[in-house]
Amino acid sequence: MSAKTCDVAILMGSKSDLATMKPAVDVLKELGLTVCVRVLSAHRTPEQTAVFVREAAASGTKVFICGAGGAAHLAGAVAAHTTRPVIGVPISSGSLQGMDALLSTAMMPPGIPVATVAIGGAENAGLLAAQMVALVDAALAKRVAAERESRLRKVLEADAEVSAKF
Repeated sequence: MSAKTCDVAILMGSKSDLATMKPAVDVLKELGLTVCVRVLSAHRTPEQTAVFVREAAASGTKVFICGAGGAAHLAGAVAAHTTRPVIGVPISSGSLQGMDALLSTAMMPPGIPVATVAIGGAENAGLLAAQMVALVDAALAKRVAAERESRLRKVLEADAEVSAKF
């Protein structure tokens, strides 16, 4: 169960969450960060989750991103075992369409913070993790800025195209 060295660890409560979490993996890899991806559950594998988090932090993981639906305690369970930043991604599931996951992820007790993105917001979680790591990595900070600039250019190109039609 030993953790391999990575910049950002992405955990999800179920294999079915992979489709939602993949944009975080993609954006982190595009920015040149190493990523570990695991399926671990706050409820079904609590001991294995705790061991992974402690080992990952000890081996240099800088940020944890956790995606879960329903009760969504994964991010909180991870945050309980590390002082590294934890970003929660609420995943839409069931009759509440992710609102339960959003509230479970966002409503952490004082002293155990979890940054929370929108329901299904894994891409933003990846970008936020990259921004956190970039605080101490000037080369990464430049890549993050270039990625943001690329998005700006795409919007301006779309604006020019649409406004030219009307």
